[in-house]
Amino acid sequence: MKAVILCAGYATRLYPITINEPKALMKIAGQPLLSYTINNIKNIKEIDKIYVVTNSKFYDKFLKWKKDMGKVEIIDDGTFKNEERLGGVMDFNIAFKKCINDDIFIILGDNLFNLDLEGFVNFFNRNRRCCVALHDVKNLEESKRFGVIELDSNSKIIGFEEKPQEPKSTLISTGAYIFPKEFTGKMQEYIASDKNKDGIGYMIQDFIKSDFEIDGFVFDESWVDIGTIEDYKKINKEMIKWKFGKK
Repeated sequence: MKAVILCAGYATRLYPITINEPKALMKIAGQPLLSYTINNIKNIKEIDKIYVVTNSKFYDKFLKWKKDMGKVEIIDDGTFKNEERLGGVMDFNIAFKKCINDDIFIILGDNLFNLDLEGFVNFFNRNRRCCVALHDVKNLEESKRFGVIELDSNSKIIGFEEKPQEPKSTLISTGAYIFPKEFTGKMQEYIASDKNKDGIGYMIQDFIKSDFEIDGFVFDESWVDIGTIEDYKKINKEMIKWKFGKK
């Protein structure tokens, strides 16, 4: 299994903090945000390589960060500014070419969570279907900010809507996905199409509409989306209560 971490966005909502510093490397309680994710991923024995996709503007900063990270390869998507961004699907496609014969774990690099990723992989291995990691925000108003998921009683995803005005549940996608290697053909078809490439969630939506079975893994551990400067300040203050970065 290969891991692909998407970090090529420009995080304009966090300006001026992220004008000269990538969101994924912002310090949370003294440690880069991405380092928490990497330390969590390293607990998964199946993963033998980690690819981090960034942009040309911040490429050198990621190279400097990576020197103590071991099996991590940094990939430059060739863009220099927000107006040139490729979108999550096309950024993923750059790394996809390197791991097309493996199961693929995809995760957004701007998440801060305490999710048991090894448990997520074990869940995937039981049925070997596409999986999405979910979190219950327990508030319909809050769920409007995210990709909202509907599950049936067998943990199969039956609905996925990005930032709906009228959410049908409080379960949201955390931006962590696993795709079996047997599914790579379908992924290639989507990438070659003219469909929405802004984020992996749009590809998941398309698969659901095409009647492919996709499972949802609901976790109860801590998770935070750092979407605003207020979010960033708040999580720094509360970090002492969290237990991230354990090896």
